[in-house]
Amino acid sequence: MMRSMFSGVSSLRSHQLRMDVIGNNIANVNTVGYKASSVSFSEMYSQTLRGASSSSANRGGTNPMQVGLGATVAAISVNHSKGSIQRTDIATDLMVDGSGFFIVSNDANGQNKFYTRAGNFNMDEQGFLVTTEGLFVLDVNFKPIQVNMSDTKNATATQNVTINGNLDVNAGDYTTTVDLYDSLGDIHTYNINFKGPALLSANGQERALATNPGYDPLNLNPDGSLITPTPARKYSYKEITISDNNGLQQVPAATDTFKLYAMFNENGEIVDLVTAPIADDPRNPATVLTSSASTVGIQVPGASDITFPLDRSMFFANGDVTDTRIFTQVSKESDAKGVQLKGVSAGSIDTFNISSKGEIIGIYTNGERKVLQNIGLVDFDNPAGLMKIGGNLFQNTPNSGTPKYGAPGTGSFGSITPGALEMSNVDLAAQFTDMITTQRGFQANSRVITTSDEILQELVNLKR
Repeated sequence: MMRSMFSGVSSLRSHQLRMDVIGNNIANVNTVGYKASSVSFSEMYSQTLRGASSSSANRGGTNPMQVGLGATVAAISVNHSKGSIQRTDIATDLMVDGSGFFIVSNDANGQNKFYTRAGNFNMDEQGFLVTTEGLFVLDVNFKPIQVNMSDTKNATATQNVTINGNLDVNAGDYTTTVDLYDSLGDIHTYNINFKGPALLSANGQERALATNPGYDPLNLNPDGSLITPTPARKYSYKEITISDNNGLQQVPAATDTFKLYAMFNENGEIVDLVTAPIADDPRNPATVLTSSASTVGIQVPGASDITFPLDRSMFFANGDVTDTRIFTQVSKESDAKGVQLKGVSAGSIDTFNISSKGEIIGIYTNGERKVLQNIGLVDFDNPAGLMKIGGNLFQNTPNSGTPKYGAPGTGSFGSITPGALEMSNVDLAAQFTDMITTQRGFQANSRVITTSDEILQELVNLKR
């Protein structure tokens, strides 16, 4: 009789613990990054009244006779499935879309590491990215992430100039401008002038590429050597000069003994930048054309010279002759533009954003961007083995496995979704269903205790 009462008592304790877990889940239904827990029961132990016996020639075997002695909590497991997404559009709100935990620490050296899925971070007065409790968020090198809003970038002088667009083959003079940066970040505007209509080659005056050093991918052997097309290709030429804002010609310089020409094939595609003696016509087969491959140096008072290559790379994307040609000469409106590459003025950091790869990208007032740090993540073979320590934090345990550190979007790690938070993964419908079954289980076991007590009372009353 006492066994049934103690079985009911043990089950009451187990159901009470399950109710505590359900209550905590419901309490955290709106907690960012919270992971719901669930309770599993198991039989506590059994009293054996009679053991099992084997069969014999005259009698069959018998099964054991056992009486259970109640229930106990076998496990309280944490469900690490991803919670729902909530957009906040706050730059420092981050969500791990996939596997991984943020790494946080309560010391500047990152020695004490904790892990969380709650990405509701903010910036403190020193520019550190911190949790709501003030813990430092660590990067891939276990250093606290800090955005120095006083950071600056030095000016960079122009290193390349490209010309892209089209020149009308029938048009007269055409001028476009390009802004060049010196080493102090000052801007100097220069004019790129194209003189008169194109010089078109006449019949009998075509130039095969084998007779000049021009670069044209349409006339290359597989090994990269030049070939002679049949019939010989036709070319046209456009004279180029570069002058400053006062109209003083800088390229070619007054002391130079050559003129500079852009060379186009019969399809209007740029072939090369070539030079010819001042007195010669580039269309004349007797004129020796030389592919221009020099460096322009423009002097600037108080700053380093502005230098950039003066060759065919000016007409290819990114200044790379293996890239796409970006300059043509066909019969349509001229829209050629000069573009400087890599030159910027001095600037200071204006704001920052965070990429899906966890890169903290500083955006400067001069338009420059720089990766400042990279958010670190950690993953475990058995996330359910982590221990909750409060404040949405976890600690690793011997059963969680060895921590695996890395960057978002690499290996098994998920990517970062900025401006969003991972909400609690608590399923309210499931929690209320569990609450009902827990309540009914508690009531049923209470009735077992009550009934056992009534039977004991009857035994006491037998003496009367």
